[in-house]
Amino acid sequence: MTFQDNIKKCPECGSINLTYDAHLGEIICNDCGLVIEEKMADTGIDLQGKFDKDEKKGRGGAPMSMQKFDKGLTTNVGEISDIYKLEPGQTRKFLRLKKWQERVSTSIERNLRLAMAELRVIASYLSLPNVVRDEASRIYNYVLQRGLVRGRSMESVIAACLYAACRSYNIPRTLDEMATASDVERKEIGRTYRFIIRKLGIRVKQSSPKDYISRFSSVLKLSPRTQNDALKVLKQAEEVELTSGRGPAGIAAAALYVAALINDEKKTQREVADIAGITEVTIRNRYKELIEKLKLEDKIKQKEIESKKK
Repeated sequence: MTFQDNIKKCPECGSINLTYDAHLGEIICNDCGLVIEEKMADTGIDLQGKFDKDEKKGRGGAPMSMQKFDKGLTTNVGEISDIYKLEPGQTRKFLRLKKWQERVSTSIERNLRLAMAELRVIASYLSLPNVVRDEASRIYNYVLQRGLVRGRSMESVIAACLYAACRSYNIPRTLDEMATASDVERKEIGRTYRFIIRKLGIRVKQSSPKDYISRFSSVLKLSPRTQNDALKVLKQAEEVELTSGRGPAGIAAAALYVAALINDEKKTQREVADIAGITEVTIRNRYKELIEKLKLEDKIKQKEIESKKK
């Protein structure tokens, strides 16, 4: 492969007859033998673009991941099931090596091994994207390195880190959902979350009711028209300052309930409340505020009359 386009000529003899040695990672002048450039960065693929039949294009290993306690860099001795498949002498040898590998690991490594496994379970239950999992893993590493885990359960800290990561990426998840997934009380997660963001100085945006509309309507199987009407109701509620000082999930659920009534899509307050992780009383109170302040009562009644005629 020639490099005449990138390097005009050899600085020693002025020749343009240059060759790249893929094995040595060098650019060599064919006329005078001068090594013009050494140790070019290996991108993990063959720079020549030519591969043998049995040669793989990628030469790198698995990428590093914050979701693994060792970032995926540590070589493990092996799984117990695989070790027992070896010959008796080899089995004893590798069992002894595996035992010593666990003994020499630090307390932080052991904590991370358990914590990252728990984090993956909770994140999988909540169907969180990979970017949120990585961010939560990074936050937990900071918390652990600074000794902020002491005196708190691992599950509550992991749930709080996941909640902080969701807030950072504007992915709507309520504390009730976190509590259900982690089997930790809602108050404990909220308390740990506030402690972590204060100690680490994490700045999170205030969640908006609009962030919840898409997910709630998808679970309730509401039409796109109802979803758009709910967004319009929220916009009107913001103009009259109905959203300030109230839980975003409750306002979003109430707006969806109102929009469903307007579009004659029957959903009970219990159904909407269960999806939003709030009580029926909250739905009822937010619903009354919306129809009174936005004057939607006549519109809903008219829709009910039309549905009865049908």
